[in-house]
Amino acid sequence: MRSYKAIQLLGLGLVLTVAAVGCKKKTTGVTPLPKAGLYGSGDSGTVDPGAAGKLNDGDKSTSGGISSEDIAKNGIGQQNNHANWIKDAEALKAETVHFEYDSTVIKSGDKAKVGHVADYLKNNVGAAIEVDGHCDERGTDEYNRSLGERRALAIREQLVGLGVDASRVDTLSFGRDKPVDTGHSEASHAKNRRGEFVVLTPPGAK
Repeated sequence: MRSYKAIQLLGLGLVLTVAAVGCKKKTTGVTPLPKAGLYGSGDSGTVDPGAAGKLNDGDKSTSGGISSEDIAKNGIGQQNNHANWIKDAEALKAETVHFEYDSTVIKSGDKAKVGHVADYLKNNVGAAIEVDGHCDERGTDEYNRSLGERRALAIREQLVGLGVDASRVDTLSFGRDKPVDTGHSEASHAKNRRGEFVVLTPPGAK
């Protein structure tokens, strides 16, 4: 009799375990990552239906838990060859490149701006450049930080293609953490989807 009850209890425990596993919630709001390395080709990855309303401007997390305040101040990136060099964010402000929604494609009208930056570097051999990628406010921090990085890298690729030594081009992403326009209209979003150029000169340079 005891053996029968033990078997019943064991069976009941097994049923409850299976039920608990079966009722586990699926993760929602996850945006699958686009393939890496397709700089300049735009972002056309598919999106989990549970992520509706949370779509970008962006992609994977490269921030490793860094706060938005830190990113807005310092950015994040893989390419940093010129630490402690003097920064001038105004010299090439007029050459700021703007992107379409969820895209890393440099528009034909902005390619001349990248060309001007390449010419600047060729005429100022002691200088380097930092390319800062930015996004609009829509989407998750992680998604946008990656998209900002890929935008910066797309511009870097263009500069290298124009004859600039890759070692002279740093990239940073600020994601959506450093808008130039805090509005919520499409006009505001368009201003914030951008790549900016910061001139870098070595300490002590005249």
